[in-house]
Amino acid sequence: MCGGKALFEDPDFPSDHTSLLSDGCTPIARLQGDITWRRPQEICQSPELFPDNINLAHAKQGLLGDCWFLCASNFLLTNRHLLNKVLPSDQPQWGDSRYRGSFQFRFWQLGHFTEVIIDDRLPCINSNLCFSRCQSPTAFWVALLEKAYAKLHGSYEQLWAGQVSEALVDLTGGLAEHWSLGDFGSDGEQKPEQASDQVSRRRLDLKFLYPVKDECALSCSTHSSPAGTNETGQYHALTVMEWLDVRIVSGGVVRLLRIRNPWGRCCWGGTWIGSGAGWSSVDPIIALDLQARVAEGEFWLDEAEFMSQFDDVTVGYPVSKEGHLKSIYTGNLLTHSHQLAGRWIKGYSAGGNRNSSSYGTNPKFWLKVCERGEVLVSLLQHRKLRNRENCAQTQLDDSKNTKHQHYQAIALHMWKVEKKRFNLGRMLNKPPCASTHCHTYEREVVLHRQLEPGYYLLIPSTYKPGTEARFLIRVFSFFSTSLSVLKSPAPSLPLTDGEWETSYFRGSWVEGTSAGGSRNFLSHWKNPCFPFTVGGDDPAVMSGLNVRITLQQSRPDTDLYPIGFHIYKVLEGVSVQTLLSNEDPVASCVPHCYTQDVSLACCLPPGAYTIVPSTYQPDCSANFTLSMSRRIQRKVVKSQERLGTAIQEVSHISVMQS
Repeated sequence: MCGGKALFEDPDFPSDHTSLLSDGCTPIARLQGDITWRRPQEICQSPELFPDNINLAHAKQGLLGDCWFLCASNFLLTNRHLLNKVLPSDQPQWGDSRYRGSFQFRFWQLGHFTEVIIDDRLPCINSNLCFSRCQSPTAFWVALLEKAYAKLHGSYEQLWAGQVSEALVDLTGGLAEHWSLGDFGSDGEQKPEQASDQVSRRRLDLKFLYPVKDECALSCSTHSSPAGTNETGQYHALTVMEWLDVRIVSGGVVRLLRIRNPWGRCCWGGTWIGSGAGWSSVDPIIALDLQARVAEGEFWLDEAEFMSQFDDVTVGYPVSKEGHLKSIYTGNLLTHSHQLAGRWIKGYSAGGNRNSSSYGTNPKFWLKVCERGEVLVSLLQHRKLRNRENCAQTQLDDSKNTKHQHYQAIALHMWKVEKKRFNLGRMLNKPPCASTHCHTYEREVVLHRQLEPGYYLLIPSTYKPGTEARFLIRVFSFFSTSLSVLKSPAPSLPLTDGEWETSYFRGSWVEGTSAGGSRNFLSHWKNPCFPFTVGGDDPAVMSGLNVRITLQQSRPDTDLYPIGFHIYKVLEGVSVQTLLSNEDPVASCVPHCYTQDVSLACCLPPGAYTIVPSTYQPDCSANFTLSMSRRIQRKVVKSQERLGTAIQEVSHISVMQS
């Protein structure tokens, strides 16, 4: 009780096993009988959110495999404006008369910050926090932040295994990229058109980050026990606290990195540990200064050790106090941003990768670039919940069982178009001007390019056709850009047997002018006409071209007109009125039917044609859409689409041994 009022108890995230576990497939399921829930004032005498000494505020991992989240959380301590965004200041704490046992947090989720309110009852074993905590036993911001993030995901167990990049984005609303320090290409031989961009994006040279080294978030991870470690084990993430170039006695320079282990204790036995041999090469005064910076759980290593002993690096983009992203490529402040949501729907907009004939049905976006400069485009997909049936028997130390639990394999391609009206089929036969190349099982993939002014077509895709998911497209730039959805009518027929190119036309039957009715009426010639040509240059078309035509009326089901259409061959020198009055059609979709749409598939020899849609009776006003799909003999696109290496989702679940 506080001031006679009961303390808040969160009904949506109660202090029981439902908040602890989702499916019981992780080792923490064995703890539930030993766990009690206590408020900070029941754990220590004088609880506080933050200690006076900032070094004692850093996160220390407990029995939950969420070192990936703790590495990202440490970044907030060096960016007060980001910390205040996630944990709003001036919240009543213990000892404050306003304190009611609740705390408010904010996390970025799919385009905006979402508020999460929790009570401060925390899971304990023997009156001690069993999950994350601060180095200071009286500071509780980390434990409360972890609980709020667990509530956001549904349970503490949902935080077992993840990627540092995801947590960084959720805590900052910015971007994060995942790079490899090891040899690239273990998942397949590099293709020539991919090599330059893919290697530069996936293999990191620390020189590249030097302009933003003091502002960006940097973490490293291991997939196996490095030679220099004495206890990290497999799949562990650590934080890079700082890195600097130090002049050595012989006159050269060595690059040193200070690393923090979320376990809160040192686990390294390399050249620069304690009184290691490396320090003898550095001026003693400098050596003492650097060694004095090492807090509990930290150690120094040099760049050679770093590059050889760790497998991956995650880089989080700096975010300014105004909320603008800062490019890790150029250091530019990207003051303009846009975002649009979309989804892949089976049978409609889930077209799969570029090797699939249905690729063109994927969602499409216009990007208008107003001047030459740097542009970042990201594709972020919604997380799938853990599959309980598959997870029930999963052993979490087997990474093969968890690769595809949460995400589809996604990619993003970009084409430059000369004008907004273009032939999609021909465009897709050309190589994109930028892409993420291979589809990969990551929540977010990022494109970075210097773009010329003009229009660009963006197509996000999953690797497998028919795969459903929601996503968010984000664009960041130094100058003005615009982002919009490229809208087109949905095809009325499933174009599944081969490759087709579809054109859409909208028209209207207007009483007294263009609603001429069927061929039974003299006014038939007044109907709208839609000319098209079957080319004869291509030898494959000389024998005829397969076409599919669909007419769809825009009226409610309860008030439909009978509709149909005819296809006429256009004769040289013959007027439309004469043609429609005296000539027979070469193909027809009749009788006129009371349906939303009618369709016809036929084979037409080379020549000029026109389609005449009509209602059965004249003077029936309505809008309609006409779609014409042509069977095309498309050359095989040498897109070299491939499935990238699945992310090591369990690469960041290492748990500190007690």
